[in-house]
Amino acid sequence: MESGCQTLPEEQISSAKRILKAVKAIYPDEDANEEPIEPLDSSASHATLLERSERLLRPRAETGDPQAQFLLGLVHFEKHHYAEALEAFNSIKDQDPQALYQLGVMHFDGLGTPADPALAVEYMRRVSQSSSPQAGHIKYAALYFPVQALAVEYMRRVSQSSSPQAGHIKYAALYNIGQAYLEGYGVPVSSTEAERYWLQAAADGNPDASVKAQSSLGLLYSRPELLDLKKAFSWHSEACGNGSLESQGALGIMYLHGQGIRKDMESGLYCLRRAAERGNVYAQGHLVAYYYHQKIYSKAVGLAKRISEYQDICAIARETECLPEFVAKGIAMALFYYGRCLQLGHGTPQDRAQAELCFTKAVKLDSKVCKELQMDITLGKL
Repeated sequence: MESGCQTLPEEQISSAKRILKAVKAIYPDEDANEEPIEPLDSSASHATLLERSERLLRPRAETGDPQAQFLLGLVHFEKHHYAEALEAFNSIKDQDPQALYQLGVMHFDGLGTPADPALAVEYMRRVSQSSSPQAGHIKYAALYFPVQALAVEYMRRVSQSSSPQAGHIKYAALYNIGQAYLEGYGVPVSSTEAERYWLQAAADGNPDASVKAQSSLGLLYSRPELLDLKKAFSWHSEACGNGSLESQGALGIMYLHGQGIRKDMESGLYCLRRAAERGNVYAQGHLVAYYYHQKIYSKAVGLAKRISEYQDICAIARETECLPEFVAKGIAMALFYYGRCLQLGHGTPQDRAQAELCFTKAVKLDSKVCKELQMDITLGKL
C-alpha cells in the first residue's frame, strides 16, 4: 500500500486551470488577444497555463490591483517560487484574508521563509474571524490544510477576525484549530478544546459552515474521552444532510448496530450502500461484514476481493474526503473477511496460503481492527 500523499500531475493542471479561469473571469479584456493553448503533455500544460496567467496578471499587479496581486501570488506559489509568492501575499495581507491564509500555509510549512508555527496560527485566527464575502471559497481549501504548529496561530487570528472580507474562511480556520488540538500540532493535545473550536466551526449545522467540523464532531463524540453516541448521531446526521460522505457511512453503522439511535436495519443498509456506492471504503468494509454474517458469502467475497485491490489510501481519501485512517480500516476489514472466506472455503475455493497473505496485509493496515476480529473468531462469532 502507498501511504504517502503527493500532488499528482492532473491535480497540478487542475489547479493551474482554476487560476487561469479566475484571471479570465476577472480580467476578460486582457485575454482577448491570446492564442488558444494547444494540447501538450502534463508538465508542459501546467507550465503553459501558469505562464499565461502570469502574463495577464503582471500589468494589473504593477498598478497595485490587490486581486491581481493575490492571483499572481498563487501563480508563484504553484510554480514553487515561494519568495515571490511571499512578497505578493505580504503586500496585501491586511486587505485580503485570502492572502493572510496563504501566508499561514507558507509560514507553517516553512516555504520561502523559516517555519514559524506561532505566526501561522495567528494568521489563521485572523482569517477565521473575518466576515468578508470575498473569501468564501477558501474554507474548502482550508479543510485540507495540514495543521501543525505554525498554522495554528495563523488560523486563530483568522477565526477571530471581523473583517467583511473573510467570509467563510473563519469556519475553515476554526476547524483546523480544533484539529490541531486533537492531534497536538503546535498546541497541547485537548479533546475539549477540539470540541470547543469545532462547535464554533459547525455553526449549529449551518450548511455554509464547516461540514468537515460537523462530521468531526460526530467522530469525536464516538471517542472514549467524550463518549456521547446521541450527540455523535446528531452531528453525523447534520453533516450527512450537508453532503458528508464520511458521515453517511457512519450513520449506516450506527443504525445497523443501534448506536445513539434505535436499531434500524433498513435505514442502516440504505446509508451503508449509498455511502459505499459513493466510494466510502469504511462503509464498504462494513458491508462485507454484513454480507458475511448473513451468510451471503458470494457477495462478501466479491466486494472484499475488489476492496483488497485498493492501493493508494491517500488518493482515495482525497477523492472521497474521508479520513485516511478510516479508509485503511475499511480495507483491513475487507482483507480480514476475505481471508476468513478463503480459510474456510466460504463463497470461494479454499486457499489457506492466500488467506494468510490477506490476514498479514490486514494487520499491517490496522492491527486493532484485526485484533477485534480475531477475538470474534475465538468466541465463535466469525
